[in-house]
Amino acid sequence: MTAQRPMHALREPAARRRFALLPSGAGPAATYLLTSRGLRAFGDGLVSLLLPAYLAALGFNAFEIGILATATLAGSAALTLAVGFVAHHFSRRSLLIAAAVLMVVTGIAFALVHDFWPLLLIAFVGTFNPSSGDVSVFLPLEHAQLAHSVTDRDRTALFARYSLVGSLVGAVGALAAGAPDILRQVVGLDIKQALQIAFLLYAFLGVGALLLYRRLPDEPFDLAAVPAEPLRKSRTIVLTLAALFSLDAFAGGFVVQSLLALWLFQQFGLSLAATGAIFFLTGILSAGSYLVAVQISKRFGLVNTMVFTHLPSSLCLLLIPFMPSLGPVVLLLLIRSALSQMDVPTRTSYVMAVVTPGERAAAASVTAVPRSLAAAASPMLAGSLLAMSGFGWPLLIAGVLKIVYDMLLLAMFRKVRPPEERRDWQ
Repeated sequence: MTAQRPMHALREPAARRRFALLPSGAGPAATYLLTSRGLRAFGDGLVSLLLPAYLAALGFNAFEIGILATATLAGSAALTLAVGFVAHHFSRRSLLIAAAVLMVVTGIAFALVHDFWPLLLIAFVGTFNPSSGDVSVFLPLEHAQLAHSVTDRDRTALFARYSLVGSLVGAVGALAAGAPDILRQVVGLDIKQALQIAFLLYAFLGVGALLLYRRLPDEPFDLAAVPAEPLRKSRTIVLTLAALFSLDAFAGGFVVQSLLALWLFQQFGLSLAATGAIFFLTGILSAGSYLVAVQISKRFGLVNTMVFTHLPSSLCLLLIPFMPSLGPVVLLLLIRSALSQMDVPTRTSYVMAVVTPGERAAAASVTAVPRSLAAAASPMLAGSLLAMSGFGWPLLIAGVLKIVYDMLLLAMFRKVRPPEERRDWQ
């Protein structure tokens, strides 16, 4: 049976679509969600590089920076878990607005506080993201909203566009991380003052996201919407996927962007501007890979795309610590970026496809929360390793664990196909 196009998408003439990148089966709410994703991605790209520099300027060592990175991820996991339990009681619009308010408060508070323990508390309850991907409370809410606003045929394409916007604008945010150095030289601010301005900019971006979320439809009054419900029918498959995704996330926590930047600072003495330029290039390559992933998944399937693009990127991680100079390191980082993120839109699309529509919000939270918890455990370990040795042990460990994840995912789910693949391959 062919999936029906959402009613709000039918009501919108194609000529009036406000976002050219949207696939034809997407509704108008996707425009606001992709725009808000871009605002948040700019803030994440900016803060993920400035966070270790700011904390180092405040006098914290690599281990303490790792603890703060762990706190940001652990707090995101706890908040996302709480949202998963209450998502079927509140509209996603209301929860997204509340999360945007928290983003504003986080940026302001981090700019004003300088002591370790208050910063640790702010990192835990706030919305900072030390990684290049989105691991915040916004993620399951936006994913569920997107899945309800698109047909099965266009679902992977829409999630690819969502990831594309996040990666492209996040890359620009990383490039903007060199701005504090410019402010210091041109205006005469010291580095701490320049970095504090950047955190205030993060808060301002939260205001923009809040205004966009206010324009989303309030689902409880939308009779065509599928009501959210807790996991029931899909519980086993979602919990299994959550366990596998947690292994991948635990591995990824060793190389979150903040700590990878810290390793580059320590190993090669790079400036903020140079590091930002490197992560700008990696972000651009990741963005292009999202669109390529859609075409590969149509030909080979979602699970095969996830696994066979992820494996070579994990091998790149294994090799980086053994490189003798910056040039080969940057080359391997670029190759990895061109491959490692193809599993992001395909993974999200896969989870949304193998559960019932009513379970999508709960499934998004249940798969996101263990990922965040697992990712939260490893930055502290990575910080300890970086404090003890300049060798890239975190990259080596991450590569090995990610290869194990790929093999397990392929073995367990290669025959569990989403609806569109069952129709195409019958």
